[in-house]
Amino acid sequence: MKIRFILFALTGLLALAACNTAPKKDAKATATEKPKGKYYCTMHPEITSDKPGTCSKCGMELTERDTEK
Repeated sequence: MKIRFILFALTGLLALAACNTAPKKDAKATATEKPKGKYYCTMHPEITSDKPGTCSKCGMELTERDTEK
């Protein structure tokens, strides 16, 4: 009975520790991040451009980024 209680307690502590270790972004850094280009690839968001065109990785048309937010 003691062993079950100890195992249950350790499991609970491990679960709490795992939940508290999620990386958190700095609010200041998040607020200053701006999109690189006006157009981007929906499959490869790191591919951006200031003008319409196609993705250099997959050839898909670049989509206009919603900049109103």
